[in-house]
Amino acid sequence: MADKNYYDILGISKDATDKDISHAYRHLSKKYHPDINKEPGAEAKFKEITEAYEVLSDKQKRANYDQYGSADGPQGFGGGGQGGGFGGGANYGDFSDIFSDLFGGGRRQRQDPTAPRRGEDLQYQLNLTFDEAIFGAKKTITYHRQAQCPDCHGTGAKPGTHPETCPDCHGSGVVMRTVNTPMGQMQTQTACPKCHGTGKIIKERCPKCGGIGKIEEEHKVEVNVPAGVEEGQQMRLQGQGNAGENGGPYGDLYIIFSVSPSKEFRRNGSTIYYDKTISFTDAALGNEIDVKTVYGDGKLKIPAGTQTGTVFKLRGKGAPRLHSESKGDELVKVMIDTPKKLNADQKLALRAFAEASGDKSQENKGFFEKLKDKLNK
Repeated sequence: MADKNYYDILGISKDATDKDISHAYRHLSKKYHPDINKEPGAEAKFKEITEAYEVLSDKQKRANYDQYGSADGPQGFGGGGQGGGFGGGANYGDFSDIFSDLFGGGRRQRQDPTAPRRGEDLQYQLNLTFDEAIFGAKKTITYHRQAQCPDCHGTGAKPGTHPETCPDCHGSGVVMRTVNTPMGQMQTQTACPKCHGTGKIIKERCPKCGGIGKIEEEHKVEVNVPAGVEEGQQMRLQGQGNAGENGGPYGDLYIIFSVSPSKEFRRNGSTIYYDKTISFTDAALGNEIDVKTVYGDGKLKIPAGTQTGTVFKLRGKGAPRLHSESKGDELVKVMIDTPKKLNADQKLALRAFAEASGDKSQENKGFFEKLKDKLNK
């Protein structure tokens, strides 16, 4: 054994912990186990890995090996030691865990293959207009799903017949098989080849579904879209998904809402945003103007001296809040429209306004600059 470096064999350092040793062995033993790896030299490599693990996992043997180069201590220095077998002080609890991972040993509880199982959930993207999302709507959608076969009622057997319990696995869906390993013979579970893990045998298959118990159907359902839904929100329709197994219930259908934008409004939650252009005379003198809301035309009072970019709130004119009687607000942002062309009377009136303001700095400015300065004070 002295000519073998067990640390290099396991790919670990000399200060490796017991956990490091166990982890390295598990990884390498799975990789080179002869029942898995059929390449030439795999079995020899597996035995070498196991030999290294036997020594390094035993504290006394590891101490002897580190000091004398042999697991047997001074008397074994330079000798052959224990060879490459599975004897000695190996931790067989670890081996048991490893082979359980490799071959699906009986530690894990297997689900009854004949037990009822719920069907798969489905998703459907429902496209809405901006108004439909605000006010709600009734929409009929059509999609494909797996439905229970109406002839065999999901059993897969020809009408008038029934599936039988598999005689090989007795309905468990698994059978025991014997595997030869370097440790000897081990029994492991594998899917029953007769029933393919279903636990039942169908002698006469249903002609409509071919023994599957399900059929593909085009399914329609009415969706009541609640007022106030938003982009990306979901609604669950119970029992509208795929059919279950062995008499299990249908899965659910998840409606995902996609909302088209509005040309006039923007939305964030229950708040609606609207931009309104007003004249500079309305901004300077004040006025009551018409504004649009999602509920129709409304009125907004503009106070004298309103500046461009000012935001006004219309309470209760926003989107409905989901599962509530209340509504959000509409925020109206006013933008002042400066005319590009003026007639002679308009120019005269504005010059008189500038003179009355007493701001001589306006004399060297163009008309639009003067107007902008006045409105934004």
